[in-house]
Amino acid sequence: MKIAAREDLKNARLEAAAKMEKQDIRVLVCAGTGCVASGSEAVYEEFRNQLEGREGISLDFAPHDGTKIVGVRHTGCQGICEIGPLVRIRLGDKVVQYVKVQPTDVSAIIQRTILHGEVIEHLLYHGQAQYVSPSDIPFIAKQTRIVLSNCGKYEPDSLSEYIYSGGFRALEKALFEMTPEQVIQEVSDSGLRGRGGAGFPTGRKWSSVAHQPDPVHYVVCNGDEGDPGAFMDGSVMEGDPYKMIEGMMIAAYAVGAQNGYIYVRAEYPLSVKRLREAIRNLEEAGLLGNNILGSSFTFHMHINRGAGAFVCGEGSALTASIEGKRGMPRVKPPRTVEHGLWSKPTVLNNVETYANVPRIIMEGAQWFRSIGSEGSPGTKTFSLTGAIQNTGLIEVPMGTTLRQIIYDIGGGIKSGGTFKAVQIGGPSGGCLTEKELDVGLDFESVKKYDAIIGSGGMVVMDQGSCMVEVARFFMGFTQRESCGKCTPCREGTKRMLEILQKIVDGKGELSDLDDLENLAQMVRSMSLCGLGKSAPLPVISTLHKFRDEYEEHIVDKRCRAHVCGKLRRFIIDEDKCVGCGKCARNCPAGAIIGARKMPHKIITDQCIRCGTCQENCAFDAIYIEY
Repeated sequence: MKIAAREDLKNARLEAAAKMEKQDIRVLVCAGTGCVASGSEAVYEEFRNQLEGREGISLDFAPHDGTKIVGVRHTGCQGICEIGPLVRIRLGDKVVQYVKVQPTDVSAIIQRTILHGEVIEHLLYHGQAQYVSPSDIPFIAKQTRIVLSNCGKYEPDSLSEYIYSGGFRALEKALFEMTPEQVIQEVSDSGLRGRGGAGFPTGRKWSSVAHQPDPVHYVVCNGDEGDPGAFMDGSVMEGDPYKMIEGMMIAAYAVGAQNGYIYVRAEYPLSVKRLREAIRNLEEAGLLGNNILGSSFTFHMHINRGAGAFVCGEGSALTASIEGKRGMPRVKPPRTVEHGLWSKPTVLNNVETYANVPRIIMEGAQWFRSIGSEGSPGTKTFSLTGAIQNTGLIEVPMGTTLRQIIYDIGGGIKSGGTFKAVQIGGPSGGCLTEKELDVGLDFESVKKYDAIIGSGGMVVMDQGSCMVEVARFFMGFTQRESCGKCTPCREGTKRMLEILQKIVDGKGELSDLDDLENLAQMVRSMSLCGLGKSAPLPVISTLHKFRDEYEEHIVDKRCRAHVCGKLRRFIIDEDKCVGCGKCARNCPAGAIIGARKMPHKIITDQCIRCGTCQENCAFDAIYIEY
């Protein structure tokens, strides 16, 4: 259907509603990356194969009275990623959530649930109780979904279903009922801040671009999301691409841009596929291109795939990469709002930021401000991973505490473990500990504890985590990802990583801690871009909060979490050793001595901790001591 005018959009809504209302039952199969990886596509195909041609059921239309129309649809991420494939069955007003669904379960679901409305108990989510509806599951019920509101309900590729959900009402309102200045003012009044990490006021950024004298402006979306353990933006792009695109279109109207670019990391092929499909559908419908909805607004969209460089999440490096140059940050000012893509004024926001815009335009600034905290209104998406009972994708109001996220939504620490810390903000973030469990998570609050909200990656750790190794792991990541342009980041992170490696190898000295602190402050204060400035945060926060663990590694040569392999000691139990000599013959370091048929001994200073002796002992006489 061609949507060339406002009246056409109205008719498209009526047509979409008619299609949706004809469906007696909807089978919603999660097609987020996590569920696809666990086999959801095979489940989807099995539903279609078994329902196609079945007596009394039609997948598209009712050939005669008494036929049930069953819509089998993909959806975006339904949230509880680790127990996929996830399937929701919508029977009128009733919704049943099934987990860990396999193709072999499909026949029973059709027979019992679709045909007779029964619930299959062993496929339900079981927590503290047995939950039938997704809205009853604490993991979902205790969230506030704005950005993720369509994920799990509608087919990501379907323009018709997005229009049915209220899509493009905000764009229509902006184009025909608001001036560009009013749109910017509404976004400014809402207090929306960039969700990519920096938290810069979105309205102020848009206003700066709109007032630049250069007539050519651009709108760019940062979908790079390179943080380990983060998958929020990817889930939005693959689960509700039209919402993000509509937000970009509203931004383009507000600042006078005719072209928009979406920069997506190479590791998100599903996001790229669905964005391309969405753009193609919009162009065919006339909702992208010239004179959109019959107005004077013209907008074209393009997709650029990144090459996997973490530094390209920084604004000037990202725009350089789109231009075909090496992704390296440049000295600022001038900033992106003045000198961005192809040296033109550019609005650059991340996926989640744009996805908030349509609801703000429809509901108003005060509605948005009623959610979240005073200085950080609205919600924030987080990827919840690590030693947590329920891993997955969540969205909560800004100001929600760690305790609420970890225990009320996440279900507590896995296997009854004890909470130790959470790494928030990705590899450039910091650790929050038990003392900060009741701190509200917003842009200002976490800064007081050497941490940042970042893009929303959240890795929960229990007592089995070594905080020195955590700092070494993240420093290793940022050091590898440094573009090398500025000396503080290029050399400083390398020296910090060498010291951390030295400590986990059991060769550290107490003076190394002062060196680490000094290097961290130098890198933080003197690096060119945000990557370098925030790279030392994991080290700074763990040094301040877990200094005793660093000192144990250095003084006692001990890792309390039993993680650092170079600090383990192999001991021969003299009561079990029969003196066969097999361990000594296989030791690559010649660190085992002893006479034949007499208990052997390992020379600790000579041992390289490879574990070969333990692997070759047939009498279980060698054990590890930390």
